[in-house]
Amino acid sequence: MAINTVFYTGLRLERSTTRSLDERTALNQALALLRRDLLGAVPVISNSVYTCDFVSGAGVASAMGTSRGNSIEFCTTTGVIKDDVPWSDLQRVRYELVEPADRTARGMDLVRVVTRNLLSTTTPEYDRQWLMSNVESLEFLAYDGSSWRDSWDTTMGDTGLPTAVRARLLLANTNTVDGGGALSREPLELLVPLVTQSRASTAETTGGDQ
Repeated sequence: MAINTVFYTGLRLERSTTRSLDERTALNQALALLRRDLLGAVPVISNSVYTCDFVSGAGVASAMGTSRGNSIEFCTTTGVIKDDVPWSDLQRVRYELVEPADRTARGMDLVRVVTRNLLSTTTPEYDRQWLMSNVESLEFLAYDGSSWRDSWDTTMGDTGLPTAVRARLLLANTNTVDGGGALSREPLELLVPLVTQSRASTAETTGGDQ
């Protein structure tokens, strides 16, 4: 009986540790991907060919759908160029929370929605990529140079990209004990400054040099 008790206690500990490591790996990968996309964000583009807006906040609506919670959508240069597909590195991405595939889960699923064909004249096709589960809340804040704002929408009058973006993600099982012995819940934060670069060629032809 003593051996069985030790064995099953160790087995439960191993499963708990493995589950914790799996969740941490998914979290790190999701935050790294979000950071990479934000660092590749391009300035707002609006022409006769395609449009790239920057929209963040609650209830973000676009051709890619409407989020019930807080989400962010923008164009970024993180698309992978391949010989067998016609798309460039420019793609539109959207981060949002959706109902979990596992109905017994305590939180929501964080997904990344991607479209590569920005020139489509019909309903574009989207690739919905699962990033992680067990997320209670997701919040995006945009810095305008003087204050943090809970929304940024270039379709509604905001100009260009924010100076920085702060993402706050709270896991459904994030419980820590504060100094007084009470449970406290602290979200994970990711702060990314946005440094935009024009995609237009910077080459200039000066008369008389040729």
